[in-house]
Amino acid sequence: MSRKPTIRLLLSGAALCLGLTAQAAELHVYNWSDYIGEQTISSFEKQTGIKVKYDVYDSDDTLQAKLLTGKAGYDIVVPTSNYMARQAAAGIYLPLNKALLPNLANLDPQLMKMVASADPGNKYGVPYAWFTDGLGLNLNKVKAALGNEVALDSWDVLFEPAKLSKLKGCGVSMLDQASDVFAITLHYLHKDPNSKNPADYQAAFEALKKIRPYITQFNSSGYINDLANGDICFAVGWSGDIGIARRRAADAGKHYQISYVIPKSGAPFSVDMMAIPKDAPNSQAAHQWINHILQPDVAAGITNKVFYPTPNLPARKLVQAAIASDAGIYPSPAVMQTLFLLQPLPTEILRLQNRLWTQLKTGR
Repeated sequence: MSRKPTIRLLLSGAALCLGLTAQAAELHVYNWSDYIGEQTISSFEKQTGIKVKYDVYDSDDTLQAKLLTGKAGYDIVVPTSNYMARQAAAGIYLPLNKALLPNLANLDPQLMKMVASADPGNKYGVPYAWFTDGLGLNLNKVKAALGNEVALDSWDVLFEPAKLSKLKGCGVSMLDQASDVFAITLHYLHKDPNSKNPADYQAAFEALKKIRPYITQFNSSGYINDLANGDICFAVGWSGDIGIARRRAADAGKHYQISYVIPKSGAPFSVDMMAIPKDAPNSQAAHQWINHILQPDVAAGITNKVFYPTPNLPARKLVQAAIASDAGIYPSPAVMQTLFLLQPLPTEILRLQNRLWTQLKTGR
């Protein structure tokens, strides 16, 4: 659903009133890798006449380090909601001018209510896409290593050394995102995945140390191609990334089957948010970008390319049937009940997470 001509004229007029020069008519976007539709940028440039400079990152920590410099130079960034909450509290973002975002009406009200726990009043962020954490499997290799009798819909495959050790030979990849991995581990230990108790994180660290010898890489982006190419057989990863790996393997004519599994006990659920840094060079164009992403055809084009569910209700009718019906991408209502949203944590817990994570990765 395209914006009405009157809205487009209003936005253009507003831009002129703000005195956008030819030099300023450029938008700087900083987004996750492998996270944009084929026509998203070109359609925005055609519709607005604004040139897009597009850079990518592969972890929230990378984005946060850039933002904390105070001179990142980006107009749009896409933090995960639990990170955005802390960043907004630190005064990093501009409040949204919702008068410039008529397409906000397309967003799922239930999802907006959920992310309001991290962004009260939905003041600073707009949902871009959402996802779950789970297991990416090369079924041929995993079953060859573990046997057909081992249940693959359980975190036991990851946390039981007797199982994971058998997969080391074909490659085990772990997300390089401490917040996600500690939440998964706490959940496995039957503790609050958003715990504020330092002792819980120490217990999680001890559980992770037991499987550390069998993790062959920590990776939040390259594991997509590694899984698609058969260089790894097992990955703790994000739902959309595993979907991309599956498609790339199929397009390359690979004969093995890649699958994404949400363990039946539950898993993390997160929402990535579009936000405008306080030092954005072109906040006016940033609002135009957000409103563009919220067009149903644009939102559906992103999901059809990257396999991450859109929060845009009208767009779901435009999502390819094979994607819309994939329970790993759009979990059933029953599975949704098992998921838990990652919440912002106190600074002292984040520091503890990061310290333990460094120790885990380096083996020190």
